[in-house]
Amino acid sequence: MRIATWNVNSVRARVDRVVGFLERADVDVLLMQEIKCKPMQFPYEAFERAGYTVEAHGLNQWNGVAIASRLPMEDVEYSFPGMPGFQKGYEGDDAPLEARAISALVEGVRLWSLYVPNGRGLEDPHYAYKLRFLEALRRYVEDALAADPQLPLALTGDFNIAPTPEDVGDPSIVEGVTTHVSPAERAAFQAFLDGGLRDVVRPLVPSGYTFWDYKQLRFPRDEGLRIDFVLGSRAFADAVEGASIERDERKGEHPSDHVPVMVDLDLSDDEDDDLPMIFG
Repeated sequence: MRIATWNVNSVRARVDRVVGFLERADVDVLLMQEIKCKPMQFPYEAFERAGYTVEAHGLNQWNGVAIASRLPMEDVEYSFPGMPGFQKGYEGDDAPLEARAISALVEGVRLWSLYVPNGRGLEDPHYAYKLRFLEALRRYVEDALAADPQLPLALTGDFNIAPTPEDVGDPSIVEGVTTHVSPAERAAFQAFLDGGLRDVVRPLVPSGYTFWDYKQLRFPRDEGLRIDFVLGSRAFADAVEGASIERDERKGEHPSDHVPVMVDLDLSDDEDDDLPMIFG
């Protein structure tokens, strides 16, 4: 099974590019972020013509997540347990939920498309919201894997964190000054790894960014960030047999500022391979 995660930065503006990539790359499941539309506005027809079913979650022209799959999707969820909401100036614990998480079970694999809050600034309320979001997500994963340690589970999407210095090529990103690289954000990311998830892409793709700002010729200068990830449980990671960062999707007309990150899984059950053959 080939899966990809991609912050498409408006699916309606880039539907031809997105569907064209799916067909060229032979993707089975695409997990999208920043679709920037409500479900009734999603360009389903183009995906359906290419053989994909779509589950979309969007509340307005901001944020929004979706899954396009040519394999059956089951048990679709539109937020994770304990997911916090956000509303500027709101002090309670029951702020409205944003469209930042969608999940489906595909071929027995629990796949999440996640758009982690940006943070905006270290003193901004959105930064505290980002840290609450990540902590709630970590607790959800901990509980899910405690209940089923063999669950193939993957958190995919735009985490808005560059976890190591090697993930930063943009000179405007400065630790202690800007978001994405603060100690608290990096500690929140590391907590997923300490809890048993694995970054399944970096061991196979040792260099490369996934995001380049539209400003200051960041892409031609390769001044990017690696902020888009596939983090998998042990059962998921053990099935990974290939990965890539599709840098060329940042080229051409009207690209997203992110590129797809792709992973290939071998979900075959080889337990019986060594058993003797029985002939009738």
